Amino acid sequence: MAKPLSASKLVEILRAEGLTVHEVRNWRTHNRNSKGPWGPVNGVMIHHTVTSGTAASVDICYDGYSSLPGPLCHGVIDKKGHVHLVGNGRANHAGLGDSDVLRAVINESKLPHDNEADTDGNRHFYGFECINLGNGKDPWPEAQREAIEKVSAAICRHHGWSERSVIGHKEWQPGKVDPRGFTMDGMRKRIAQRLSGGGGSKPAPDPKPAPKPSYEPFPGAAFFHAGQRSPIITAMGRRLVAEGCSRYEEGPSPDWSEADRRSYALWQQKQGFSGKDADGIPGKLTWDRLKVPKSK
Repeated sequence: MAKPLSASKLVEILRAEGLTVHEVRNWRTHNRNSKGPWGPVNGVMIHHTVTSGTAASVDICYDGYSSLPGPLCHGVIDKKGHVHLVGNGRANHAGLGDSDVLRAVINESKLPHDNEADTDGNRHFYGFECINLGNGKDPWPEAQREAIEKVSAAICRHHGWSERSVIGHKEWQPGKVDPRGFTMDGMRKRIAQRLSGGGGSKPAPDPKPAPKPSYEPFPGAAFFHAGQRSPIITAMGRRLVAEGCSRYEEGPSPDWSEADRRSYALWQQKQGFSGKDADGIPGKLTWDRLKVPKSK
């Protein structure tokens, strides 16, 4: 049993795991806490949405339906592996499930067959909806599977849980089939590998250390201003283009320009920042993630 993560801590641990996180509308205060308790938390539950398209799926999970108000989960994992946070607190995702399954999750023991619906799962589980039609044909891109692995590992690591604290909706509530398209046993193996210091989707590391790439250190926000001219700006611009964050009509060039600022703002947004945190002026965190090679 554990105290639920705060909104800020959840964002922190997911980004620390290398995930791109988007904060949706007023997700930090969006919950169903008035309808029942939230916590103690005991595990992570994985679902599929039975929808397609990121924007529509995220909106449905945030708003819910007239018969089932949102949030319908805590986060939505899209096909690119991005995480869209839609709720913080009690969410309508798990419903009633088997008390024997909850006991096994708490004890981190072998899961029994779910044959009862007598326990409130919305109280005890973080829920993540993964965008997939759930028809057995809609593909699960590796980026999406890796994001499920990372989300689960980040939460388990914070609470001191093992991979046995991660279950599928189909393992909790009789009659459910989600997630369909991969096995939860296989996903738990990936999570276990990540928790032990590896990555479930990555090959064993080369015993010979590769030479460390040389990147430009962050020159400070004050470096980026009108009139500044430097090969560092050209190198930065080329990396932004490579990351699909270009607002250049020509170039990039060594002269700091509005096109540089607008391109960098796209990169900040891609890293999950918004508002004044995505103003196009580089900060150390996003600069380090961009990995600008040292200019020759």
